[in-house]
Amino acid sequence: MEEIRSARGRYTLYGTSACHLCELAQEMLQQLAQVAPGFVYSAVDISDSEELFQRYGLRIPVLTDQRGRELDWPFTPDQLWAFYRS
Repeated sequence: MEEIRSARGRYTLYGTSACHLCELAQEMLQQLAQVAPGFVYSAVDISDSEELFQRYGLRIPVLTDQRGRELDWPFTPDQLWAFYRS
């Protein structure tokens, strides 16, 4: 997994390539990146890891930060912004 940093730390979006909700979450993250300079994230396909699949399989998409906080779907742009700002 490629490590990416922002001014507020590292973010990871867990999902799968066949997940429509994950695509919606990625669109929201891309919109956030346009208004929050320095915000970047990495997307991880949980189907590549049994451990990640067991942890996130029924909850994807899930966004995590370097502090271990998790934002589960469904989330709104406002909730995403609040997660980023806190």
